[in-house]
Amino acid sequence: MKFLLRTLFILLVIPNTFAQKVSPLLSEDTVDQKKWVDSLYADMSLEEKVGQLFMVDIFSSKGDAAADNIKKLIDDYHIGGVIFSKGGPQQQAKMNNEFQELSRIPLLIGMDAEWGLAMRLDSTYAFPWNMTLGALEDNQLIERVGQRIAKHSKRLGVHINFAPVVDINTNPENPIIGNRSFGENKERVTQKALAFMKGMHKENVLSSAKHFPGHGDTDTDSHKALPTLNFTKKRLDSLELYPYYKMIQEGVSSIMVGHLNVPALEPRKNFPSSLSKKIITELLRDSLHYKGLVFTDALNMRGVADFDEPGEIDLAAFLAGNDILLISENIPKAHALLVEAYQEDVISEERLAFSVKKILQAKYKVGLSHYQPVETAYLVEELNTVLDDALYEQVIEKAITVIKNDKAIMPIKDLKHKKIAYVSLGDDKGEDFYNQLQKYTQVDHIQKQHLGSLLTTLKDYNYVIVGHHTSNDNPWKSYKFTQKELVWLYEISRLNTTVLASFARPYSILDLKTTTNLEGIVLGYQNSKIAQEKVAQMLFGAIGAEGRLPVTVGDDFPEGTKYITKPLKRLSYGLPETVGMNSANLNKISALAQKVIDEKMAPGTQLLVARKGKVIYQKNFGYHTYENKIPVSDTTIYDLASLTKILASLPLIMELKEKGVIQLNTKLKEILPELEGTNKANITLKEMLSHYARLKAWIPFYIGTLDAETKKASVKYFRPQPDELFNVKVADQFYMRKDINDSIFKQIVDSDLRKRKQYKYSDLPYYILKKYLETYYDSSLDQLTQEKFYKDLGANHMGYLPLERFDKDQIPPTEIDDYWRKQKIQGYVHDQGAAMQGGVGGHAGLFSNSNDVAKIMQMYLNNGYYGGKRFFTQETLETFNKCYYCEEDVRRGVGFDKPQLGTLGPTCGCISMKSFGHSGFTGTYAWADPEEEIVYVFLSNRTFPDATNRKLISEDIRTKIQQLIYESIMY
Repeated sequence: MKFLLRTLFILLVIPNTFAQKVSPLLSEDTVDQKKWVDSLYADMSLEEKVGQLFMVDIFSSKGDAAADNIKKLIDDYHIGGVIFSKGGPQQQAKMNNEFQELSRIPLLIGMDAEWGLAMRLDSTYAFPWNMTLGALEDNQLIERVGQRIAKHSKRLGVHINFAPVVDINTNPENPIIGNRSFGENKERVTQKALAFMKGMHKENVLSSAKHFPGHGDTDTDSHKALPTLNFTKKRLDSLELYPYYKMIQEGVSSIMVGHLNVPALEPRKNFPSSLSKKIITELLRDSLHYKGLVFTDALNMRGVADFDEPGEIDLAAFLAGNDILLISENIPKAHALLVEAYQEDVISEERLAFSVKKILQAKYKVGLSHYQPVETAYLVEELNTVLDDALYEQVIEKAITVIKNDKAIMPIKDLKHKKIAYVSLGDDKGEDFYNQLQKYTQVDHIQKQHLGSLLTTLKDYNYVIVGHHTSNDNPWKSYKFTQKELVWLYEISRLNTTVLASFARPYSILDLKTTTNLEGIVLGYQNSKIAQEKVAQMLFGAIGAEGRLPVTVGDDFPEGTKYITKPLKRLSYGLPETVGMNSANLNKISALAQKVIDEKMAPGTQLLVARKGKVIYQKNFGYHTYENKIPVSDTTIYDLASLTKILASLPLIMELKEKGVIQLNTKLKEILPELEGTNKANITLKEMLSHYARLKAWIPFYIGTLDAETKKASVKYFRPQPDELFNVKVADQFYMRKDINDSIFKQIVDSDLRKRKQYKYSDLPYYILKKYLETYYDSSLDQLTQEKFYKDLGANHMGYLPLERFDKDQIPPTEIDDYWRKQKIQGYVHDQGAAMQGGVGGHAGLFSNSNDVAKIMQMYLNNGYYGGKRFFTQETLETFNKCYYCEEDVRRGVGFDKPQLGTLGPTCGCISMKSFGHSGFTGTYAWADPEEEIVYVFLSNRTFPDATNRKLISEDIRTKIQQLIYESIMY
């Protein structure tokens, strides 16, 4: 008795609590709307009124024959609407315009665009699926998705989007809903559906909650058969119907009734809900007081179509309380039966007017009283914008969900001691994931045919990332692990520290009998390019994980599971708009970069721009040489020339300053006692590194090694083969006497100082620093920089002596040297002085790609912090990034170059005085701006084949690009 009273209370009280007070179809100008509706209705024949009840489908891909059939239905049966299915936007726009022109009463155009027009159309945008949105904590993002989809719909002449799906997916085996659901938590599903709906309404596109009374806990596809919801009324009220109460209260435009067998609501056995008066009229209309449009789900679905004959089903659906009959199997027959039913008083005038006037109200609300055809110009472009891309990126980033993170295995820290392998499982590609992983450090893709061989190879690694990649084509694609993949995953995780990155629907985790040996599990939900890239970024701490598991996937991972991971301030990668930059303006850089190639200022270039810690422009242009054989790629490694000063020597000096070993006022004689009594003895580090120490600009040491008569490299100093004395490798088959470096340092010590104390850029300070640093640490700059900085930064493409680690074809040449080394300089440092130091100079010798240069520059912008490690304090950075002699017209900081004090200088003149960087002789440039949080890197080999080619410099290309970057800032 108590149970019956509770049930009665639920049915009577709760619906009234959430009852719809005002029709969601009313427009703001209700008086004019009513006049238009009443006038049009009064002018319509019975056949036209009945015709309004039908919305027919068409595949625009089927061409003129299909269009002609719709035109005939418009002419003969006065159909009220069209739902477009598969095809393309241009074909659909053309057909839409033709149909609207033909129809006396404007047509209501609908589409299934649950995740965007791409659900049905090519060349249109696909947003993340609802299950992915279900992982979001920020429902405003979902509202924005709904709004963007509605904007696309409206642009294509679509008035109603049959979304959102509000089914609560409590059945993992549901074959048709699954990823289309926001999850299994009724409150979260409801709030997300409301957000999606509100977004659509902002663009005045009608919404449709589906599939009433609830399709989430079924294991049958209603397209193929009639699913059964064998639950009590109490259960249905508390779960399946819950979202509808809130949606109705908040003004959902329409509700689509599914084809479901619900014995608790409809006692007739196997009777489809879409034909049930008890469910549609008595529950939805009367109990819930719903005043919007009621649609049947498609009447050609076997869940209803097998129940009766075409036409009879349509009549039954209308009599049950539906307003619009979607995709009838037989319009002529159904239309005739409905007209006959009206004439025989089976359908009253009041009942017909009730539905038809609502349909006309909806048409007025979406602007069909002043219909305008779809403009086809720029249609595809406007359906695929950078704003959509930016939103997609934000959604995916915020949806990433960590459900297991033993010992904080994610994000990956301490790169110096990590050897990382990637193993790919699944039936789809994971190359975007792998390529993104490699931007952070060396990650090896291990591919083996046999498990034993794979496990043997993985013994050499201490961190294994397993990616499970399944098709992203649509939400119904297979997502399960194969039995072989499960065995491999169990064995890999049993023997290795392993993280599983899943790019499939979350239910795939249910395939795992145990997750005990997996240290980490992260869900990316989809295998799109962006999802793969964002999960890789999360793994390395470029972004955090914030998502919440929308469904239960086993006892260990209930709905709501989440582990928040905090970013480690590594560079992330994404779109300019996400950090307040304009893509269109930024892409103007490409024209300037192409000009560099076309006008032979350099054979090739790498460009990178980052803002607020995110790389937003990373492109490559041209080739390694003018022979156009090897194109420049992200992994092309350039000779950085003088960027070495701020990327190698300077950070080592900054570290010593921070440790108190040296101070800016430390004199050279204090760090190199052999300078006592020389003219360099009392020069301070601050003066020297500010280029305010009267040192010569440079000394051409190599000239002293030329034969006075032949003008070639003297055999006194060089040999083609190494031996105990000639063991300094300068280039291929070009070995120098090891004692010459002592002579080089002596020349510097003995060199005269300039007469006037004024700014003069010089390489000599970095010969002195190299001497000091290598003596202090008893180690080479090459080893010091790797161990102290590059390995920790994940800068695995940066370093001296690149031929020891990389193939020569990965390194563009810098010159055809016809005056000393007599060969093409490739893989060896271009600078002669650094070459004479065995390729390891304090001023030159470093090689890198733009990505790794950006890591150090970003570390500087982060005030010395990167990847979970603090390299310097903010105070140290500020100490070195300061112009101490500006009043003496010296713009430089301590090691860093700074913006010009007048009109000419190293920057565009549009940049903050707090900014800093450096340029290099080979055509390189790196600059960072703390105020705008911008990093800009330009790498090239402008010196090839001839170092006298100064076009890049005379055209100010690097600073013109910088100007474009700053013009792209929106906020």
